[in-house]
Amino acid sequence: MKRLAVFASGSGTNFQAIVDAAKRGEVPAEVALLVCDRPGAKVIERAARENVPAFVFSPKDYPSKAAFESEILRELKERQIDWIALAGYMRLIGPTLLSAYEGKIVNIHPSLLPAFPGKDAIGQAYRAGVLETGVTVHYVDEGMDTGPVIAQRVVPIVPGEPIEALEARIHQVEHELYPTVLRMLLGEKEQQEERIENDGSETSIDQRVQ
Repeated sequence: MKRLAVFASGSGTNFQAIVDAAKRGEVPAEVALLVCDRPGAKVIERAARENVPAFVFSPKDYPSKAAFESEILRELKERQIDWIALAGYMRLIGPTLLSAYEGKIVNIHPSLLPAFPGKDAIGQAYRAGVLETGVTVHYVDEGMDTGPVIAQRVVPIVPGEPIEALEARIHQVEHELYPTVLRMLLGEKEQQEERIENDGSETSIDQRVQ
């Protein structure tokens, strides 16, 4: 079974959704580590309740991003982590982690990328007056929400609705889509082998996740 690390900075609702899906057997992985850059964040309490080990750090205690990412990398290697899922982790991933986990770091973002990248994506869309926004799961690269898209789901914006209602609907979609994509990604090798053995055909993740 794959071993997954979740990186988070806040309340941890997506962390919880991933843990719950793994416990139900819907994600073929063990959530083996939480990485959090904000001591005192609520997600740390969630990890403790779920008996998930946590590596918590303050970036200001390190001389550089490379320094704290090197320590994170040691934790990941020690715990034999296979994949990284960013779930509200409010820092760009640097070369230290990108090179060690190339193609195995994914993120969830509350907009239809490339529209509304960065912070406050829901607020950006709401204030722009667009008719729809959504949720994107994508691979992580050196940019801010610029990696290749894996899956997206549209969330319509109801005219006149309060932003809190939009936020709630987007979070609900996040909690459904992220575990679905992780199930596909983490089981992809086995699924590819099964498809090739059965009929020689393959279906992309983008086609399977709707």
